[in-house]
Amino acid sequence: TGLFHVNSIRLLDYWIRYINGDHKPHSESEILMRNMLYYTFYKKHPATMGFADIDAGIESVLHEDFVKDEVLQILQYNRTHVDFVPGINEYPFTCPLDLHCQYNTNQIMAAFGYFTETVSPEFREGVKYFDNKKTDIFLINLNKSEKDFSPSTMYEDYAINAHLFHWESQSQDRESSAKIQRYIHHKETDNHISLFVREYKRIGAYTAPYIFLGDADYDKHEKERPVSFVWRLHAAIPAELLPKANKSIAM
Repeated sequence: TGLFHVNSIRLLDYWIRYINGDHKPHSESEILMRNMLYYTFYKKHPATMGFADIDAGIESVLHEDFVKDEVLQILQYNRTHVDFVPGINEYPFTCPLDLHCQYNTNQIMAAFGYFTETVSPEFREGVKYFDNKKTDIFLINLNKSEKDFSPSTMYEDYAINAHLFHWESQSQDRESSAKIQRYIHHKETDNHISLFVREYKRIGAYTAPYIFLGDADYDKHEKERPVSFVWRLHAAIPAELLPKANKSIAM
């Protein structure tokens, strides 16, 4: 199920090459994309799953020819149906995420090198700071059902227009906290702020992927507990997503 949404041309091309036998990564980007494939199938790093390494974990899924063929068919179908040109991320470090492509949480964590061949730390939050990369990512659900979220996490997150996005911090966050101050002053400290959004947490029984909206800059903030931010995205929100992300546009 972690395959159907994948629409990054470079990720699809690499995964198809890998499954067809090119198992030796030729770059840091390929190592990360291989890890993304592993974490598409598993939640924990190889040793905890009883595998010698990443390749052994992937092989355990694909060793039956009919499974391998089915996975390749899905990836090749996705590849022929990509109908947009993904943008390039702005990070000063290697990260194989492409603008406006779709990824699930595990794939995002692997792309940032947080889930690796040897570690897969617990991650349940909607925000994550990669201090070694000076990057904050926000994983945003536009429509929150009461069932999936407690009252303290029913944030007001929505697009104001194609470039401005309104986002609320967690309910306990104060303006004076180190985290909120890092968000406000991210430009002076060369910290990246990146947004990932999805319309719903689930699509039927399937956990929905996020769309990578890329980097954003601090525009303004107000109140506290929670703190409300307006972020200015470097790249416009895709036209087909905007009506779903903007609550004032009639559907």
